[in-house]
Amino acid sequence: MSVTISSEVLQRMLAQAAASPEAEICGLLLGGGDRIEAAEACANVATDPARAFEIDPTALFAAHRRARSGGAAVIGHYHSHPSGLPIPSPRDAAQAMGDGAIWVILGGGVARAWRSVELGGFVEEVIGCV
Repeated sequence: MSVTISSEVLQRMLAQAAASPEAEICGLLLGGGDRIEAAEACANVATDPARAFEIDPTALFAAHRRARSGGAAVIGHYHSHPSGLPIPSPRDAAQAMGDGAIWVILGGGVARAWRSVELGGFVEEVIGCV
């Protein structure tokens, strides 16, 4: 399977990750189906942002409220692995809910997309730029 994203949105996410070499960045993926229409940067409120991410709950709730009012749906999120590969870590697997959400992980100047398919499980998705 694949997900689509504009090259501009993808480059913005990669630049954000490159600008934060010491801490994980994170944000929400907005769109519909398998199409990422926008990426909304959020504060990482994790206790140790160098090793983990936690999206600011205020931003998450606000995005869901906008979606209920006709805005773009939250279809997943993105985060970076500043000193690692763009593959799900054991911590990512522990947080995966198996809900079909798209996870874009950034690392080493590369982005890879994953779908949460079962508790702790991921399937890689091809990223198609439009």
